[in-house]
This record gives sequence, C-alpha cells and structure tokens, in this order.
Amino acid sequence: MPTAQPARTYPAHDDHPTEKVTVAVDPYDVEYKASIFTVNYRNYGYLPVFFVITNDGDQPISLVGLTAQLNTKNRSKLFPSSMDDLLRRLSHPSRNDSQPTLPIPLPKKEVKGGVSKKTWDEIEQAQFGAKAVEPHSTVRGFLFFDILDISNPLAGASFYLMGVQDAKGQELMYFEIPMEKYLSAPEVKKP
Repeated sequence: MPTAQPARTYPAHDDHPTEKVTVAVDPYDVEYKASIFTVNYRNYGYLPVFFVITNDGDQPISLVGLTAQLNTKNRSKLFPSSMDDLLRRLSHPSRNDSQPTLPIPLPKKEVKGGVSKKTWDEIEQAQFGAKAVEPHSTVRGFLFFDILDISNPLAGASFYLMGVQDAKGQELMYFEIPMEKYLSAPEVKKP
C-alpha cells in the first residue's frame, strides 16, 4: 500500500479551507503504478483509485455515511465495488454446460472458482475502510471502480464525495474533483 501524502499534494484534489478538509484521488491507471498489486485489476475491468482524505482541523470528521462516485463524461455514475463484487469477478468461474451426445448421461462437473489467500488479503488491506479522520491526520485506501464496458473512463469524468460529517454531525459541502486535474498534471514516473 502506498504511503499517503497530505491530500492537497496530489494533482486531483478538492480543498475546503473553511472546513479544513481536503480530498484527493490518484487513479492507478498506468502500468508502473498498478504494478504494486499482485493482480492486474485492469484486466478484470476495474480501475483502482487511491483515495486520500486529510483533516487539518481540530475536531475529528466522520466518514460513516460516505458516498463516493465517479461520473463519466457520458453521465454514467460508477460507485466503488464491494469486496464481494471484486472477489466474484476475480474468481471468474466458467462452466461448459454442453453435453456430449452419448447414449448414457454423464455426471455434471461442478465448477469452483476462487481467489488465493494472497489476493484476498491484498484486496482487504487495500480497500478504503476508514470510518473517521482524526484531527491533523490523513487516511487512505483504494476504491475499485467497475469500468468493464468503458473505454476511457477518466476523460471528462469527475469524482464526487458526499456524506462527510463534522464532529457535530453536520454534513460538509460535497467534494468535486474533475479528473482533468489528474490527466493534465505532469507525469511523474517512478523507477
């Protein structure tokens, strides 16, 4: 898991200075970034997005009612996939129900799919799961968006985050991050 920097240091971020909260996203859409995973999620139709929230205030903020979505340029609303969704697609059991034409019936074989313990642990550790952000701290994790039928999901897209609440239970203004901020940022390649 990559180390999180303060959210405002990422090209694609939305800073709310009066609320002292910054949200950033960093898509892992290129090979050198995606290579941190043992699974190539892009081959399974997923886009991993590194998600960072920094709280520079003096009170904790709650993420219990958090709703994240990626809106594509054709107005498709993509929501982060659950652990079950990821495991279901990664296990990809396939089955051939065609029976050979023999005079005697043959027993059907049951198809079992599954993912390795290593992949299971990787998903569990990588997925964003924070419920709060303490004062003067940063939380991070990955959101996995299903982009199976979308050829260029980031061009013209925007990331939205709703449901962040302050210590008094008041919902903060929603966060909006145009993905063009990420796409137009100078590329920094790591060895």
